[in-house]
Amino acid sequence: MPRFLFALVLAAVLPVCASAGVSLSIGQPGFYGRIDIGALPPPPVIYQQPIVVQQVPTVVAPQPIYLRVPPGHAKNWRKHCHRYNACGQPVYFVQERWYNDVYVPHHQGKGHGPGHCPPGHAKKGWC
Repeated sequence: MPRFLFALVLAAVLPVCASAGVSLSIGQPGFYGRIDIGALPPPPVIYQQPIVVQQVPTVVAPQPIYLRVPPGHAKNWRKHCHRYNACGQPVYFVQERWYNDVYVPHHQGKGHGPGHCPPGHAKKGWC
């Protein structure tokens, strides 16, 4: 009987422990995931067309989302889309340079301001 109770308690506790994770904020090394571009112009993306792994029948097509993912994840999206809960969603993968040079400073309230825009970014509407 004690083994049964131990197994029962273990079965109840393991899912809770497995769901605990480390939280990373935007701009921290290792942050990958959905990006809300808000009022920023559309960012440069890795592929011109959104990638969809599983077409889901819907009345209205879902809007594409923007994601920052490690380099290998975009190339093999079918293998990695479940990590981002985006297998049935059209996805644009943002370019790393745009994320670091434009999105992070904008999101952290450190906008470029006059004279602080990196070369070439003003022409593209990023600043």
